Amino acid sequence: MRRRDFIKLIAGSVSGWPLTGRAQQAERVRRIGVFLPGTEGNKEARYRFEVFRDGLKQLGWAEGRNAHFDVRSTGGKREVTEAAVAEIVALTPDVILANGTTVLSTLLQHTRTMPIVFVQVSDPVAGGYVRSLSKPGGNVTGFINFEYAIAGKWVTLLREIAPRAIHLVAVLDPLLGTAAGVLGAVQAVSSALGLELRVVTARDGAEIEHEINVLARDQDIGLIFLPGPAVATNYERIIALATEHRMPAIFPYRYLVAAGGLASYGPDPTEEYRKAASYVDRILHGEKPADLPVQSPTKYELAINLKTAKAIGLMIPPTLVARADEVIE
Repeated sequence: MRRRDFIKLIAGSVSGWPLTGRAQQAERVRRIGVFLPGTEGNKEARYRFEVFRDGLKQLGWAEGRNAHFDVRSTGGKREVTEAAVAEIVALTPDVILANGTTVLSTLLQHTRTMPIVFVQVSDPVAGGYVRSLSKPGGNVTGFINFEYAIAGKWVTLLREIAPRAIHLVAVLDPLLGTAAGVLGAVQAVSSALGLELRVVTARDGAEIEHEINVLARDQDIGLIFLPGPAVATNYERIIALATEHRMPAIFPYRYLVAAGGLASYGPDPTEEYRKAASYVDRILHGEKPADLPVQSPTKYELAINLKTAKAIGLMIPPTLVARADEVIE
């Protein structure tokens, strides 16, 4: 056989070989649906997504190679959520990361088979999303953001920080699926301390702004912002108004204090996203949500913003500052 014919024969044979030598065959790209809190462009939401994506990358899932993310932000609005959920379900992802009760409940109206990992949900058993924490069953598992008893801590924290605030106002987003449980803990502790409690419902930024401006006419007011879509979406404006009116306010998460809020007590939401990456990885490797136990927070953080305290004329007790996990000066 002539040399030129031999080279042609070898070249033709190589083109028919599997791609093991070049790329070990193209990896299957797994589709991951992601629902984030707040509206599109929300800085905190982007950060949480980065934590989730980086967690998956460390486990071997690289965007553009073997993973593709379909990301949506709904701002807690039901009509937007309905449309976004329909879009994601139509894409038939391998697994979905769902932030919050509104998204989770809407997803379950569309699918009972697609694997779902939730974050930022308070009571999935009472909501009917899982059978139990240890044995979720069905197509859902995930990470609880806090237990109801923590809501009572917000009352005692406000009492320590602003003892003159004898009129407490709990700002509640009616879209919060677990509103009754959270509010019940706040009411129980307020009553035990002999504090007057008023509940204000607000489902968007405009309603919250209106309520704060009305409340500012009174004296000795202390605010507790319960978690929910309205707070997550409008927190920068909420913090600015509370500071402007010199009203002490307690928030559920540390990132709100970093943004200028007075104080917070609660878990780190980004930790849920970090842990969710591990559950998504396990599901992509064949495990079932039904067999992955729902997990609760293991650490709660106290954060205080001394700069904000000074701006509204408060002196934070040194003993409380010493207990804080983070102090912003």
